[in-house]
Amino acid sequence: MVQGTRIEDGASSSRMRLNEMIGSMREGIILVEHDRVISASNDAASAFLGGKDIKSLRLSAVIDDKLIHDAFERALENNERTETKVEIRIRGQNRVYDMRVTPLSLADKKGRASAIGIFYDITRLERLEKVRQEFLSNVSHELRTPLTSILAYVETLEDGGLYDRENNQRFLGVIRRNAERMHHLIDDILELSAIEAGKVEIAARYFLLSPLVDEVWSSMAQKAEKKNITFTNDIARDVAIFADSRRIEQILTNLFSNAIKFTRDGGQVAVAYQKSNLFHQIRVIDNGEGIAPEQLPRIFERFYRTDTARSRELGGTGLGLAIVKHLARLHGGEARVESVPGMGSTFIIELPSS
Repeated sequence: MVQGTRIEDGASSSRMRLNEMIGSMREGIILVEHDRVISASNDAASAFLGGKDIKSLRLSAVIDDKLIHDAFERALENNERTETKVEIRIRGQNRVYDMRVTPLSLADKKGRASAIGIFYDITRLERLEKVRQEFLSNVSHELRTPLTSILAYVETLEDGGLYDRENNQRFLGVIRRNAERMHHLIDDILELSAIEAGKVEIAARYFLLSPLVDEVWSSMAQKAEKKNITFTNDIARDVAIFADSRRIEQILTNLFSNAIKFTRDGGQVAVAYQKSNLFHQIRVIDNGEGIAPEQLPRIFERFYRTDTARSRELGGTGLGLAIVKHLARLHGGEARVESVPGMGSTFIIELPSS
């Protein structure tokens, strides 16, 4: 009789220690008894299972997921361990968990089984993996197109096109353009990767903004002249901002390049400046094609294009606006766009004024 009491006391003590351990862990943990009632859980589990006290509730009353129920059934009935990935919808958002359900040798007073489920939140890892896969897929696709063109024209030259005086220079021109496109893409990928890895530092100083705007536009004026695009710099000559002038030059280069590409012949591009108590605001305005409302939220995403075929034809890498946004954020600012289809777009760079 005394021995039986000691065994019961030992089991009770073990369960107390188990409950203390469960409560201290940041992974979601639930302990389910033989009758499918939850006998213990921690705050992390309660948070993703509705934010309420789930102790003493049946598992079926808390979780409506077949994978989870099956895992606990196998643990309780067949003494099997299960590892699987489950997706749980919480307050309108899907969260992904790596779930591990294990039968416990720690039984109740009558020797009945119990099982513990541990839920590791891998939502962020899943999202990062998805981004990585999409990035690799996009890079492969972007490189495949110019490579295919280069190989096709090299084969043409090898098959006798080299001696075709009427066309050989044109073939070489196509090869050069596609090679330059690949070069620009790789440069943009390396630049964006360095920014996202935190390897790009901002060397801020005061400088005059208007002369820099003129300088950047002059570097691409030839492209604008081919489309008879006029340019207006509405920034006062004495406006000075505290920022990294080289990075602002990158931002302007990408925005001007986009404006020239998507502004119709005879169009206009202008740069304006405003200052508030919090921000310097640089506005690049065009009267081009504009952007559809449903595309605006995604316009700064990597490789996102409003017109994929046309953008590639014009030589875009699909990374310019992503670089713009990241550089603005490195300054502690933001990049956004306002646009009306058929009437043009205004890209706005906001930089802290102090």
